Amino acid sequence: MKAIRFALLSALAGLLLPALFAGPAAAHPLGNFTVNHYNGLVVTPGGIGNLAVVDLAELPTLQADPDVDAGYAGRRCAALAAAQRLVVAGTAVPWRVTEAGFAYAPGMGGLRTSRLTCRLTAAVRASGPVEFSDAFEQDRIGWREISAAGDGVRLSGSTVPSASVSDELRTYPEDLLSDPLDQRTATFTVSAGGPATGGSGTVPGGLGAGGPVGEAFAALDRTFTGLIGADALTLPLGLLAVGLAVVLGAGHALIPGHGKTVMAAYLAGRRGRPRDAVVVGATVTATHTAGVLVVGLALTAFTTLAGETVLSWLGVASGALIAVIGVRLLLNARRPVPRHGHGHGHSGKRAGLVGLGVAGGLVPSPSALIVLLGAIALGRTWFGVALVTAYGAGMAATLTVTGLLLVKLVDRLERRAAAGRRLAARVSGLAPLGTAAMVVLLGAGLAVRSAAAL
Repeated sequence: MKAIRFALLSALAGLLLPALFAGPAAAHPLGNFTVNHYNGLVVTPGGIGNLAVVDLAELPTLQADPDVDAGYAGRRCAALAAAQRLVVAGTAVPWRVTEAGFAYAPGMGGLRTSRLTCRLTAAVRASGPVEFSDAFEQDRIGWREISAAGDGVRLSGSTVPSASVSDELRTYPEDLLSDPLDQRTATFTVSAGGPATGGSGTVPGGLGAGGPVGEAFAALDRTFTGLIGADALTLPLGLLAVGLAVVLGAGHALIPGHGKTVMAAYLAGRRGRPRDAVVVGATVTATHTAGVLVVGLALTAFTTLAGETVLSWLGVASGALIAVIGVRLLLNARRPVPRHGHGHGHSGKRAGLVGLGVAGGLVPSPSALIVLLGAIALGRTWFGVALVTAYGAGMAATLTVTGLLLVKLVDRLERRAAAGRRLAARVSGLAPLGTAAMVVLLGAGLAVRSAAAL
């Protein structure tokens, strides 16, 4: 037992300590679903060149893998060139692909990322106004950046910088992670002569990354997804991964918008009991685990399906379900809710609790998805399923504890009301209507926010 304990502690120290002191992930700061674009325009007296780079995170790389062959880079660069529009002095100019390359790089969870590099040229003596737009895979979320520089010509009035702020999608600035670039068009004016100058466009500022707690959870998340790709999966390492999955699931439930506020409001408005909180927690675990499995299989089977689109639609469904539960609460707000009753009222409350648990676990965690897909790719499917289940159990634990605390709080409030405390009686009387309104607003807000991302 001492040897096993020592091995577990050694593995924990070796994996967690470097992670806790590491900075935020730089490869794909917007997540494992992103497709990031960069266009580096260079104008010379004899033409316009474009270094176009597409940086794919783990999930889109996995989906594209079946199509990758010797001619893949050429086909993708040809499609990219066709989707980009260049207009010089009012005349559209076509792009020609002069070089195409495609390469993989190690990613999270045993998966790979990929990088498509296309060099394009436009045979035109540029003079006057120039307009550029990029519509390649415009429905995918991710970082979009454009730069424009002159070599032997002068650019003026440019709407984009003269150099890449991300080193051509190699290093993303930390101060822009919460407000990523979304540059899809560029305009500038070309005039003859002068040194090699670039544009005067500015880069919008952004909010800083999360605080120490957020960075610590991000580090744990990277460690968690990295464990699935370990060369040798030993028992201590497997147990460590399961433990991390529980911790990360619990932390995931603490993030605003993950159901605990809604569950708390529901239990307060319906005079919930301790076992009601347990029902919600168990339903969240089952729903989240099943959701990760179904979405993971769907994204693997349908390579054209965008992961972020699927999650957005699930967010809409989750918000709508929460709003429906809230409307039902509003309709029943003036009816007395028996605390230990039976029959229709009890069955109705149970249906609402199950619905709330489904809504809370309907949107799968991207980290859990990556772990599952990585495990499948490495032939460790059952290990991936176990980690996803542990992740859901961690979420359920947080939600259950939150619900139990709220039930205790409501019990204390009712005892004070019964003892003649006016303020407690007033709050207790308004609780059903107030919490019902809160549930409706939170559900509608989640649905609208998810729909905006579609």
